[in-house]
Amino acid sequence: MNGKVTSARTRLERGRSALGPALELVHTGRAPTRAVLTAELGVTRATAGAVAAELEALGLIRVDSRPGAAAGSQGRPSHRLSVDDTGPVALAAQVHADGFRAALVGLGGRIVATAPGCVTVSADPAQVLGEVVDAGAALLRHSGRLCIGAGLAVPSAVAEPEGTALNPLHLAWPAGAPVRDIFAERVRAAGITGPAFTGNDVNLAALAEHRHGAGRGAQHLLCVATGHRGVGGALVLDGRLHTGSSGLALEVGHLTVNPEGRPCHCGSRGCLDVEADPLAFLTAAGREPGPEVSLLQRSRDLLRTEYDDPSVRAAAEELVDRLGLGLAGLVNILNPDRIILGGLHRELLDADPERLRAVVADRSLWGRSGGVPILPCTLDHNSLVGAAELAWQPVLDDPLTVLPARAS
Repeated sequence: MNGKVTSARTRLERGRSALGPALELVHTGRAPTRAVLTAELGVTRATAGAVAAELEALGLIRVDSRPGAAAGSQGRPSHRLSVDDTGPVALAAQVHADGFRAALVGLGGRIVATAPGCVTVSADPAQVLGEVVDAGAALLRHSGRLCIGAGLAVPSAVAEPEGTALNPLHLAWPAGAPVRDIFAERVRAAGITGPAFTGNDVNLAALAEHRHGAGRGAQHLLCVATGHRGVGGALVLDGRLHTGSSGLALEVGHLTVNPEGRPCHCGSRGCLDVEADPLAFLTAAGREPGPEVSLLQRSRDLLRTEYDDPSVRAAAEELVDRLGLGLAGLVNILNPDRIILGGLHRELLDADPERLRAVVADRSLWGRSGGVPILPCTLDHNSLVGAAELAWQPVLDDPLTVLPARAS
């Protein structure tokens, strides 16, 4: 009798310890069925079934026990697993040079609702973060969903462990602004419980793309992107962001790609940050940025509708060449197995993919030996999704401990 009790207790503990890994497998789409879950976890079918049932009881996943068998398949079809699209959400917020946005993001990186904010950003980070949290809180009230926490993406390196925006060059915020503390305070003031996190916007975009988008399956993923202003980069190694010793790694925007080029905010000249962003593109194309739309949107529209214009094509080629130089240097140093491009860089890749790949191949040692795949990012609002990933991580680590305490 004691042996049976001990065996049952062991199975229960094993199942509980598997809850987090199982949830992450479903969350990232790597376990679409219970059979795959069983194999990935290395447990018995009974344990996998119990784990799936527990996650379903927590309102995190759905188990379809009556799936149709695939044509030509043999044997009993496995139960299908998916995230529960009516389950809890994370509050995600993003601030950039042209405004901010709040969103609710469920498991699987699914955006449930968004609320665009203002088109100008105040020099007071407390005011801006208060406004974006208020917008998110309104979304939560309307949704009636349980919120497990909040995440914020900012266009600045975020120093660790302090959580300060070290040098928000494209915002008028003071260097070293304590954005994590301010964000957490505003989250609490809005009545939102759960932890609050802050990270660099391109780091978070890379994390989201690695889990749910164009970077899925990569072991060494390099992400380079230009949003509304400037250029950022991120590296994901074996599923984890490489942020360096204090959160400041991969400031790729300050690679010099044109020694005689434009002055940069950092004090140098010809950095990728000012040679390959939307303002650089509009300037090279001889277009004046207007107040009616953001620099990023104006640049995208120009590429999509006026690419045959010689001045627009020449400007695109100039930016592609500068970007290619920067990517080649990063390939030589980092040896990634995949590169993904976001923001305007994604549009430049779409406009002339062979030119960019040729520049990288010609200028990088490893490019000559077969090339590194260069792909466009595939997620809309990937920095928002990445901000939500920060908030979801404690649940992915230990759902049984986090959710009952949050629901009570």
